[in-house]
Amino acid sequence: MKGRTTRIPKILPVVVGKIFLRWIFTKADLLFFIYRVFWYAFNTRSSMNSSVDFFESLIDEDGRFAELNCQEPSQRGQRRRTNNTVQRVRPLNQAENINNGGGLSLSPPHTISQRETGTQVSQCYSGPPSPCGSTSSTPSPTISPAPPPGTATLDPNWQATKPTVRERNAAMFNNQLMADITFVVGGLGHTQVIPAHKYVLATGSSVFYAMFYGGLAECKQEIEVPDVEPSAFLTLLKYLYCDEIQLEADTVLSTLYVAKKYIVPHLARACVNYLETSLTAKNACLLLSQSRLFEEPELMQRCWEVIDAQAEMALTSEGFVDIDVSTLESVLARETLNCKEINLFEAALAWAHGECLRREIDVTPSNKRAMLGSAIYLIRFPTMTLEEFANSAAQLGILTPQETIDIFLHFTASSKPILSYPVKARAGLKAQICHRFQSCAYRSNQWRYRGRCDSIQFCVDKRIFVVGFGLYGSSNGAADYNVKIELKRLGRVLAEHNTKFFSDGSSNTFHVYFENPIQIEPECFYTASAILDGSELSYFGQEGLSEVYMGTVTFQFHCSSESTNGTGVQGGQIPELIYYGPTVNTTMANTNTNED
Repeated sequence: MKGRTTRIPKILPVVVGKIFLRWIFTKADLLFFIYRVFWYAFNTRSSMNSSVDFFESLIDEDGRFAELNCQEPSQRGQRRRTNNTVQRVRPLNQAENINNGGGLSLSPPHTISQRETGTQVSQCYSGPPSPCGSTSSTPSPTISPAPPPGTATLDPNWQATKPTVRERNAAMFNNQLMADITFVVGGLGHTQVIPAHKYVLATGSSVFYAMFYGGLAECKQEIEVPDVEPSAFLTLLKYLYCDEIQLEADTVLSTLYVAKKYIVPHLARACVNYLETSLTAKNACLLLSQSRLFEEPELMQRCWEVIDAQAEMALTSEGFVDIDVSTLESVLARETLNCKEINLFEAALAWAHGECLRREIDVTPSNKRAMLGSAIYLIRFPTMTLEEFANSAAQLGILTPQETIDIFLHFTASSKPILSYPVKARAGLKAQICHRFQSCAYRSNQWRYRGRCDSIQFCVDKRIFVVGFGLYGSSNGAADYNVKIELKRLGRVLAEHNTKFFSDGSSNTFHVYFENPIQIEPECFYTASAILDGSELSYFGQEGLSEVYMGTVTFQFHCSSESTNGTGVQGGQIPELIYYGPTVNTTMANTNTNED
């Protein structure tokens, strides 16, 4: 049938068209994906620096493909806005890690976690604190870095992975997501931009509440905080967001400042506790200056206890030259300082030398005198020995010629001139003695010495400073003894001293002293040891007490494994511990000084 054409039914195109359209509709997701691939391939964005960024953006824009067709248009638009916000946060992931502070590492750092009213306190002990975050050339210890800020919310469904309010709140710490306020923290040239959320800050600080929701609320979206260090501000936010306190030696003072500034008392209390536990003679004067500034009376009292007992070490510390003049005057006026007056004079000269350097003026005797001002009249020159005054103060040009002559006349003349300087010696600290035996004996089982060690373990419930030991002497007439005394903690020798004492043959105890008082922390066990060489027969203690209450301090005694000569809790040597400790009289005597 040549020339005959095949006629297609009219309904066939309609059927084919319906089939094609149905296939198109069922494959919409795939076609939309292909469209996006080609669109992004030919329209690259500046933020796409890698294939990972490309597919992250693709997934974010599409709403995770399968969910796209199940969402309303408004929901898809909201997802796009949220994901765009997340992408803008990504550069902030390189923000400084606040857990890696460069501290003054004098001892191996360790972390202590404690639960206190639901708050985790993490303290990295790395030595005495420095003032307000001063830098140190000592490298900081290696610490496992925390995840960069903002990464906890990169997952579009991050809320589902945080089962508690605390975890969800913590995910917003230092996170741009939903942030409605920005802080520019730090001094000129050392600023850091920190995002935050008004609601969280206002619920943790009355200052922030007044700032954002009070009658004079801030309308700015960016607030400058030039007087606070970024690391300290982040520590504050870490506490407000995460209920965690992370303190380090080099930033604890600046953290205390920011806690006081924004009235966050629990954080301030944690800072004070940290400072008290790290308090030593080397940083006591500097911490005293800071505690006066921050109006922390308890910390001030702890500082005074250390300075009184270990005055020579405190006055020669590096931090002493950095204290303010008001604190200097308080130290020079202190009645209970346990040191020679010549040591105070030398410390005052060192402070004046540092003050001249700070003011960039020549370090001359006249300028030193000018820097000391009225504080020089608190130094008790007449209580020095004649040799000390003649070889030091009289030749340095600090005193005027007339003052020098008058003080010499005070030393030598029967008719003494009136001086501008105090003539009464400082009272110092009165040593206290803890007796651990109720009686002593010598008739039977007399104590013998053949180079063996007498040791006893002890602990106290308050900080004290051990000065020396009381020991029994010969029961067979007068005798001389050579003795080596030691004080240890966890096997480490804190102090030792080789000395002598003379025993008159009586049952009295004879006192031997360390060169400097040793600080004893509460609730820690220490080992007191003595090795005597002399008369083999001596008195020994008996009816020993395992606990002795001394009015303000309680001692507990335990047997020591280092004791090889028979000394224990019930009997033996080392009947007395000589110490400086808190007393009611001492506290009352210095009340006026502490209030200055």
